[in-house]
Amino acid sequence: MKISRIGREIPPFIVMDVLERAQELERRGENIIHLEVGEPDFETPKCIRERALEALRKGVTHYTHSLGAYNLRCEIAKYYNEEYELSVKVKPENVIVTSGTSPALLLIFGAILDRSDEVIIPNPHYPCYPNIVKFLGGKPRFVFVREEEGFQLNPEKVKEAITKRTKAILINSPANPTGNLLPPHWMEEIASLGTPVISDEIYQGLVYEGEARSILEFAEKGRELIALNGFSKLFAMTGWRLGYIIATEDLVRPVQKMIQNFFISPNAFVQEAAIAALNECEKETEKMRRIYDKRRRFMIKRLREIGFGITVEPTGAFYVFANAKKFTNDSYKFAFEILEKAKVGVTPGIDFGSGGEGYIRFSYANSLDNIEEGLARIERFLAR
Repeated sequence: MKISRIGREIPPFIVMDVLERAQELERRGENIIHLEVGEPDFETPKCIRERALEALRKGVTHYTHSLGAYNLRCEIAKYYNEEYELSVKVKPENVIVTSGTSPALLLIFGAILDRSDEVIIPNPHYPCYPNIVKFLGGKPRFVFVREEEGFQLNPEKVKEAITKRTKAILINSPANPTGNLLPPHWMEEIASLGTPVISDEIYQGLVYEGEARSILEFAEKGRELIALNGFSKLFAMTGWRLGYIIATEDLVRPVQKMIQNFFISPNAFVQEAAIAALNECEKETEKMRRIYDKRRRFMIKRLREIGFGITVEPTGAFYVFANAKKFTNDSYKFAFEILEKAKVGVTPGIDFGSGGEGYIRFSYANSLDNIEEGLARIERFLAR
């Protein structure tokens, strides 16, 4: 069978290549410390699991509304209205529930992009952003971000990158791979540029210093601001595959039609469990957040002792994006050497775009004991 151009050219998600090689080594009996994957190591909170079981026992196993169950959409709207200082309140009619946040991105870009339309994306960035844009015929327009500014989008650079073909600006705060937060005054400036802004807010709630802000806090008449979020990170629900879009009214129907064609509806009993996540899990999520913060502080300190550079300390998500140029100019090769020789999985910076070369992303979504052992192995490897 002849493979399509996009099938041939779409790049791999390198962190998954690292993970899958690590799993192969584990099957051979090797002990691997995983600092590569961005997945919470905690179990999904008990209240969520129990709500899902209750829903299954009650037969909540059928299609829901294509936009998502109305009661969940009401709870998401309530959550945003209570969590953030919004001058324009979120209504259930603005909420679209999706089968994860990645499909949410696919749907939003599918609704707004025609061939050769541009999306402004920071470099480095979450690896899948440009691949989704290109898959739909659009063009990523990269804005290089500086380590000294916490790898965040400078509004002046964004303004310079806007062209007649620009359809949207994509921001991510707290960010993957860097763990940094976009300063509120920069977020407001970006919102005021007159170009639609899509804000990936999947790491909201995992902030250890300062305060995460939603792009929706800067809504004013005429501004097209879209928030994407989900349950994977804050609620340790990666395998449940549930996300959502908070969109302007003109986007809801086009996205709905795509859901009807491609997904039908999100999982019914998972949506029921998500209601428990929003209303009953504050103690569990706060406990997880405190543990992440302890790990974050330890990892930053040890990485600096080993010789990695960290100019701006990350204050969100569960990543440290460390400068490894002292050790290598080939992050891909370096990451696989660390895996094969030190038995520690890490993510090469090149996975996050050309602006990530020379960096390594470390995830602290693992136990403190494993982080301590993993960094000790890397220190011994580098000493050799």
